[in-house]
Amino acid sequence: MSIISALQWRYATKKMNGEVVVESKINSILEAIRLVPTSSGLQPFEVMVITNPALKESIRKVAFNQSQITDCSHLLVFAAWDHYTTERMTHYFDHYEKERDLPKGFSDDYKNSVMKQLTSLSLERQFEHAAKQIYIALGFALAEAATLQVDSVPMEGFVSADVDDILQLSEKGLRSVLLLPLGYRDTENDWQAELKKVRKTKEDIFTFIR
Repeated sequence: MSIISALQWRYATKKMNGEVVVESKINSILEAIRLVPTSSGLQPFEVMVITNPALKESIRKVAFNQSQITDCSHLLVFAAWDHYTTERMTHYFDHYEKERDLPKGFSDDYKNSVMKQLTSLSLERQFEHAAKQIYIALGFALAEAATLQVDSVPMEGFVSADVDDILQLSEKGLRSVLLLPLGYRDTENDWQAELKKVRKTKEDIFTFIR
């Protein structure tokens, strides 16, 4: 299936049937997230992969009772760094140098420049910068899921502070940004399952400047 066909197939699934997605497909979606491009390559987020029914039920209660959270196979919780630190930045660039077999300290000038730029922002702006990277990862996850014909629905409708408490994210210096249930559509009970996909026309979206 081409990515265009896959994107035509997918929709924001409103009802899931509880069927389990095989691990090979989940791993492929997670690998797409891992390979995502981010600002300076920092990947300033983590993803919690939840199958525990009790945890999913707790999150559903603080996510406006959206049934996909408990009826999905795997619930992904994307959480951004709450702020940038020297430790986090150094850890990334040490890994970068090791993976590319570069001398230790090779990237210090760039690391210090990026660190200075990011840490000069307010703490809330630092979090916002990190959170924006999650939406790039989301796009890759949605596309890979669709090519595998795994249903998904991105969710911002939840109380972030409550999810943070449930998953103890604050202790890791993280704040939840997005939920992504993965599973399979319940075609008999999802009224949107067979509806035509509606998007803006090309003329409404694209402006060609030559």
